Amino acid sequence: MNKAEANIDYKYVLLTMVAVIFTWTLHEFSHWIAGELLGNEMVMTLNTGYPKSGEYIANWHATIISAAGPLMTLIQAIIIYYFLKIKSNKLLFPFLLTCLYMRFLAGAMNFINLNDEGRISADLGLGAFTLSILMVGILFYLTYTISKKKEYTTKLIVMTTLLIMLFSSIIILGDQVLKIKAL
Repeated sequence: MNKAEANIDYKYVLLTMVAVIFTWTLHEFSHWIAGELLGNEMVMTLNTGYPKSGEYIANWHATIISAAGPLMTLIQAIIIYYFLKIKSNKLLFPFLLTCLYMRFLAGAMNFINLNDEGRISADLGLGAFTLSILMVGILFYLTYTISKKKEYTTKLIVMTTLLIMLFSSIIILGDQVLKIKAL
């Protein structure tokens, strides 16, 4: 990667914001659609999807619905990884790094409140962190491999991470404060 490609301009910042919004929305929409397809009347906010009644029709629905978001995030990461592998376009990188950040943050939050992989892992008797560690490991491998292959600079990776943290925090805090129901 040359110096010009390592620069972060307003276009890259805006695209990183789009990557965060897209990734979060796709993830939560996957929870929502899985719940709806199973017959649950669901609510989707900026950072969560849950049954309107407060309970799922069947207990096993919780596992399927919890899995839908991370599976879609993993699919997104794999698709972006392959696009990045065949085409040198750093503008796609935030779409991959956001997946890693999102699932890392969710895994870390398992210390406070079980998130998607944590709930599934605990339900399967694997401990609260097993599936989170596996997911983050896969996403880290994809991100690290493409970063090395494309020779992304440390500056690009750090700045992208900071932007993702900023925009993710806005979504998470905005969801907690505003409680906007998207669906």
